[in-house]
Amino acid sequence: MKVLFVTTEIRPFSKTGGLADVSFELPMALKKAGVDVRVITPKYGDIPEEFRMQMIPLSSFGVTVGWRNQYCGLQYLSYDGLPVYFLDNEYYFKRPGCYGYYDDGERFAYFCRAVMESVVHMDDFYPDIIHCNDWQTGIIPLYLRDVYYQRPEFKRAAAIFTIHNLKYQGVFAPSVLEDLLGLNYGYYNDEKLKFRDGVSFMKAGIVFADKVITVSETYAQEITTPYYGEGLDGLLKAKSFKLMGITNGIDYTHNNPSKDMSLVRRYDTRTRAYKKDNKIALQKELGLPVNANVPVIAMVTRMVKEKGLDLVTCVMEDILKHDLQFVILGTGDRDYMDFFEYYASAYPGKIAARTRFDSALASRIYAGADMFLMPSMFEPCGLSQIIAMRYGTVPIVRETGGLKDTVKPYNKYTGEGNGFSFANFNAHEMLATLRFALDEYDDPAAWDSIVKQAMETRIDWKKQSQKYIQIYKELAI
Repeated sequence: MKVLFVTTEIRPFSKTGGLADVSFELPMALKKAGVDVRVITPKYGDIPEEFRMQMIPLSSFGVTVGWRNQYCGLQYLSYDGLPVYFLDNEYYFKRPGCYGYYDDGERFAYFCRAVMESVVHMDDFYPDIIHCNDWQTGIIPLYLRDVYYQRPEFKRAAAIFTIHNLKYQGVFAPSVLEDLLGLNYGYYNDEKLKFRDGVSFMKAGIVFADKVITVSETYAQEITTPYYGEGLDGLLKAKSFKLMGITNGIDYTHNNPSKDMSLVRRYDTRTRAYKKDNKIALQKELGLPVNANVPVIAMVTRMVKEKGLDLVTCVMEDILKHDLQFVILGTGDRDYMDFFEYYASAYPGKIAARTRFDSALASRIYAGADMFLMPSMFEPCGLSQIIAMRYGTVPIVRETGGLKDTVKPYNKYTGEGNGFSFANFNAHEMLATLRFALDEYDDPAAWDSIVKQAMETRIDWKKQSQKYIQIYKELAI
């Protein structure tokens, strides 16, 4: 089984979010399961020099972008045994970051075509499956079916398109069809690429892929409804025969409190009492009063609307009436950052806000906090709640997407559950759930049982990758 995994970010080379983690951890799990998987991604300008020096040039060739013929260099690097190919074009990719440029339509039109052209330059690798991820790769399934289908390297290939977040769709002016994609205006209709008054790369992936996957079972159902469907719910409902959800896993070796060198004291399920040492260290680091008994509630998040921060800001005063400490780490919209920075200055013994990206501090927060708050408006999968459980930090989540699939709400009568959850996007419902969690925290035996169940929850890539392999086998027949 040969799989070409196409992604626009992959840890440790490039990262803006969870896609980068999935793009490394899923292929690694597939490789360990015996799949010949290879990853292909852009060679961005800010890939660390230590990796750039290790890349081996394989070939160079021209790539058609509408009426243009653009250079492409194919380079290779084996990272932890995983084959990774980099597409080199300084005009498109030698820039800071991955996305957010005025010409993203052209950049990723080039990327899709370059992926297709690169396969012939790989050593005896004709893929059975081309696994595409998010809108930046959405044109590839179309190219595979309608443009490259007669090329020998693609004759047995099928396309999978994974939607990591439907909100970001890659919609551009209709002129991109001829000017960038080399397609005729026959594709500009409701059955193909037309979306409102533009051309949607995301829609192309949904329409032309052999299988469409989302990153949790619940999200696969949600996006067929108007509230979550971002204008594509009708299409997704019509394509439900090829739509399914597979919840993302995490790498339990990488996310491991017993081996995390950033912690003051490492621990596992059997030695979870050591977690308090990390709590005390976190309080000292963030300038909070040191008290091992006061509950610490944490958020490690992008500070944007969809993460449910409006619920938190709405009842912040009510939250602060309780005997607790609140910690938040992340960057995003200036209004949210200003809000939490203000409250941290107004209540220095109650709130600590760090408006930056800091992976080491994130690990110390996962280890030192008691509860992890994720009141998301929508959450295709979410990895933070799974990592939090791994570290014995009990999640409090809204029942949406992957949060609903991974967090089993605590039942005080049966003692079952690895977290707490609420159903509606409502600040006072969130507050009531938080208060329920605080009540259980006051019962040490009950709380320790919840922590133990959270740490014993296992949603790893070894298990989840088998679901992908089954799909690969079905499509490769």
